[in-house]
Order: sequence, then structure tokens, then C-alpha cells
Amino acid sequence: MKRIPFSKEALDSIKNCCVYLISYSVSYWNELCDEYDILPLVSGAFDSTARRQGLHNFRGKDILVRGLDGLKFLPNSAVLIITDDYFGEAYEEIEKLFCFSSARIPVYYFQNKETRYDLAYREKYKEVPLRDILLFRSGPHASGYVPGLDFADNARALFEYMLREGFDKRYELVWLVRTPEKYEENYKKHPNVRFLPYHGSVAEDEEIRDSYYETLCLAKYIFFTDAYGFARNARSDQVRVQLWHGCGIKRRVYFSPCERRYEYTTVISEMYKELHARDYGLRPEQVLVTGYPKNDWLFHPLDDWRSRLHVPCARKYIFWLPTFRTASDGLENLNVDVVSGETGLPIVHSLEMLQELNELLGQTDMILLIKLHPFQKRESVCQCILSNILFLENGDLIQAEVQINQLLGHADALISDYSSVAVDYTLLDRPIAFTLDDYEIYGKARGFNWPNVRDYLPGEEIFNIHDFWEFVGRIADDEDKEREKRQSLRHEFHSYFDDRNSARVLEALGIED
Repeated sequence: MKRIPFSKEALDSIKNCCVYLISYSVSYWNELCDEYDILPLVSGAFDSTARRQGLHNFRGKDILVRGLDGLKFLPNSAVLIITDDYFGEAYEEIEKLFCFSSARIPVYYFQNKETRYDLAYREKYKEVPLRDILLFRSGPHASGYVPGLDFADNARALFEYMLREGFDKRYELVWLVRTPEKYEENYKKHPNVRFLPYHGSVAEDEEIRDSYYETLCLAKYIFFTDAYGFARNARSDQVRVQLWHGCGIKRRVYFSPCERRYEYTTVISEMYKELHARDYGLRPEQVLVTGYPKNDWLFHPLDDWRSRLHVPCARKYIFWLPTFRTASDGLENLNVDVVSGETGLPIVHSLEMLQELNELLGQTDMILLIKLHPFQKRESVCQCILSNILFLENGDLIQAEVQINQLLGHADALISDYSSVAVDYTLLDRPIAFTLDDYEIYGKARGFNWPNVRDYLPGEEIFNIHDFWEFVGRIADDEDKEREKRQSLRHEFHSYFDDRNSARVLEALGIED
């Protein structure tokens, strides 16, 4: 079996064959069909990821996507075309699965526009020495863009630490973002800081494209929070670091083994080192126990946060960060459940409940700030205006130039469910509660890191509105019901309890100012 680049000549030679595509990717399929008249020949597709399998209508044609085991039953006239960024890995997977002589089956790989550019620039710069460039990117893949997430999270916390400590005097710090103009003004006093558009990877403007790939191909270190495919063809002397965005309670899903996709990832404890190595298919030495850079912010919350976000003064503040149930367009695969009821919130389902909760908060001079998940639609939750309950959405934080961990240091208590923010918040050793009205459904759909997940919840359990009211009442009365359990779990979740996480990441990588 031989891997062959797909071309016009290849198309002419397979006119009477049954074509099967390897990997379900609408963007790849669109580029393939735009370039070649191949759709009439497509008989089906295969993908290793279960959520992508099933019947898909593509350009008016129903295409059945099956698991890779189905490759064993290909007809004699079959032809395979790999439509995947990681075409080399896909090819190796196909080779392993065939349990018979498959020399008769041609295997082609289609290079989309970005891949062609990427490989060409890699060839151009392969002998050029790397430069003192540190490249940063955060957020999901460009197709799942959410405003603000392209300059956020652990990557941003590490970047800002490096500026404070003067690393920009030795290194050039470069960000890949959607719209560079949004950020350039704030950092113009740093001559060694640049922002590049991540669409430079496919830009028609040669100057933009050249600048993008020169930086990508010659950066010594590449840091990212989440999406990492843009650095898939890095050379062996470049170091890619997946900073990720949380060590949490729910299982990681929809990830391929990443051992060759980046050199290192960071976690917050030895326990999470084992979990991440398992879930991502990493070798233990690839997982660095450093703590997360964004958790440094917990110890230095913003002084002017109330004025930035128009939050009234109160005796106490409770933050509630529900895990999203209904994602924004393009991220439907992340939906696990849809919250019903008048409010769009778990537990507090009716407007009457919300108003009663607001009265209780008012009587005790407390504010409940409900921070919606960045992927959550604002229109999916209650639109009413209440005196002691405030809704904060992603856009509010972007406008105020605030990251959520820069606020949590002001929270007297936290309400969560399955989000990693609860694990972060244990560093502050303050009361936490978990809304668990759907934990059995969520556990079956998504899964948790531990089968006995309730033993790993460092706080009170809320199953109904009465539990919710009781927790709020205890916070008002300075009661900390689950202190002992939280403090015990806190030492399992974290190896460090200080504001030196960013420093430890750089120390672990041997990066000096």
C-alpha cells in the first residue's frame, strides 16, 4: 500500500472506482470537491471518532461515515482518499487496520490549501536556524471562533507574566489572533510584541502569508491553549506546549492521541498528570506538573472590577458558573443536554424561584453573579433585570478587558457543576457548591474522571432549589459546611498553592529572560 498525493491525473485513473474518504471534515470535503469533480464517485467515508460517524448530507448527497473497522470490508474497486490535516497519522492507522494484502488498494491524500502552503514554507525554512521567537495562540480552531477566546486563558496569563518580567527584551513575543488591530494599541510600548492574523495561513496577500509562516516555521517555542493543529508540521527542534485550559471533573472527549502533536502539556498535580497522560495518549515525561498560569490571577484580583463590570457594592459575592448545555452555532457537538424551564438555568427553573432567590440575597446584602459559559447563547437564559442577581456574558468581560480568574479572587463562594473552575477555585480555600440535578445524565453522555465522582466534589451538593437556598443562607451566616472535605481534596487537586505557576512553566522548559 502506497500513499500518493491526489491530483488531476489520479482523478482520471479512478473514474470507474468506488471512492471512500478517510476522515469526516466538511471544510476538507468542500475544498476537494471545489477542486475536483469527485463527489459522484464517493461511495462512503470512514472516521475514527464516534461523534462524526453516521449519515451526513453533503452537498445534497447522503454519505455514510463508518468507523475505521469498516475498512476491512472494502470492495475490490475501492480507492481511499485521506482528507485530514494529520494525513500521515491517518495513513499509519489504515496500514495497521488492514489484516490482508492491500497492495491493490490505492491510498491518496488530499492536501488542502493550508497544508500546501504549510509544507511549502516548511521546505523553504528547513535549514534556517530558529530565532528567539515565542509564539502564542489560544481558543478553539478558527472554525469554532468565539470572540475574546483568541487572546485569553493560560496562554495570555503566561504572556503577560513574561512582559512583567522583561522576557520581551530577549525574545520576540508573537500572538496569532483573529483581528490583530484589536490588541496592537494596548501593547505598542513593547517593540518586541507582535500580533498576526491566524488566517495568514491561507491569506492571498503574500506579505501577510510570508510573515505568518516565517514566524511559525522559525519560532523556538509555540504555546497554545486548546487548538494545536496549526503547528502540526513543526520541525524537531521546535517545542510545542499545550497549556490547555483546565483540569476538571468531566472526562476529556473527542481527542486523538497527542503524543506526536506536541512535546509537552502542563497540569496542576500528579493526579492530573496521570489523567492527562491517559486521556491524551501522552508519555509521562510529556506532562509537566507546574500549575496553570491563569491561576496566578486568583491571588491578584482586579481592584477596579466592580466599576469595570457595573457591579454594585455588597457584603458578599457568590459567583455561579454553570457548565453550558446549549452551545453556539458550529459547536453543537459539545451539547450534552438542553436546560428547560423559564430561566434556562439548572435548579432555578422558574422566574418565581429566581425572584425568591433575589429577595433572599437582598435581605442578606449579597450579590449572585451568574457568569455564562463563553459557548453559551445569551438568549437561552432569563432576560429579566434583578437587583441582586447579575448575568455576565462573554462579551461583558471582553468589553471590560477582564479574564474570569481575575475576578474569582473577589468571590466569597462559588457555585459550579462539572467545570474545571471549581478545581481552580479550591486554591483559595473558600466554600463551593455543585448543582447536580442532571449529573447521572451528564455522566452517561460525557463521563467523569472518576466513577465515584461525588467523592471528588470539594463542596456541597445541590439537587433542588431548597439545597440552593440553604447554601446561600450558610454563606450569609459564614458557615462552611464542607471545609474538611474541600481541604483534603485541595491537596489532591493541586501540587502548588502560590502565584508562581507561570514561572514554573518557563523553568520547566528552560526558558530564561
